[in-house]
Amino acid sequence: MQNWITLLAEFKQKQIPVALVTITKCLGSTPCIVGSRMLVTNNKQIHGTIGGGKLEFKAIDEAIVALKENRIIASTYTLGPEFEQCCGGKVEFIIEPMHQSPELFLFGAGHIGMEICKLLIDTPFKVHLIDSRDNWFANLDLEESITTHQTTETDFKTFKEAVKWGKNSYVLVLTHNHAIDFDIIAMALQNETKFLGLIGSKTKKVRFNNMLIKEMDIPEGMKNVVCPIGLDIGGDTPKEIAISVVAQLLQVHYK
Repeated sequence: MQNWITLLAEFKQKQIPVALVTITKCLGSTPCIVGSRMLVTNNKQIHGTIGGGKLEFKAIDEAIVALKENRIIASTYTLGPEFEQCCGGKVEFIIEPMHQSPELFLFGAGHIGMEICKLLIDTPFKVHLIDSRDNWFANLDLEESITTHQTTETDFKTFKEAVKWGKNSYVLVLTHNHAIDFDIIAMALQNETKFLGLIGSKTKKVRFNNMLIKEMDIPEGMKNVVCPIGLDIGGDTPKEIAISVVAQLLQVHYK
């Protein structure tokens, strides 16, 4: 019998996303029992089995979808001619994507950025705080769970290397410099993100939109950028703005 807790812990330590397939119901004659489990990686490597055959192939395909979309999937299959089986049993299983916590890459360790970091403690988000100002992190009091990245304004590739791009990537741009903000937004629009937000006014959004279209040849402009960021709940202090932004991030994550 597989020690699933240990195995999942090993994948978590290696930061490898996996999907856990668990048989939840069996009716009639089936090749598995309730509680049968299988782990599936993004490259379709499996650990354990739910009985083999076409049922298992179907489950593996659905596990890849669950990993790609980072959502739980529940499925039911009747094992008839489609599965080249005549037992006629019925199997239900649930697929849970694991180790795919949302990651926030927050550019700008200013007042609002710091408040956002504090509010996201004990939420599903793994937070990366990024700043280009020299020795900026030296005097900041940050929780151990916050990962910091010191970038440089002259070597722009450090901005790109600080982000793990993909469907679990949330990017917030709140730097001290509008020119840096624009460069990060232009870069992010050419990579995959779940959420891309920019602090600023509607005027700033219009200005950036025109620059992206005319100077960067990005025809969609700011269409895929949330600006201003935060839910419209009122308040203008750093903490109040941070609360509205964190609420928006959680809303996107859980919807």
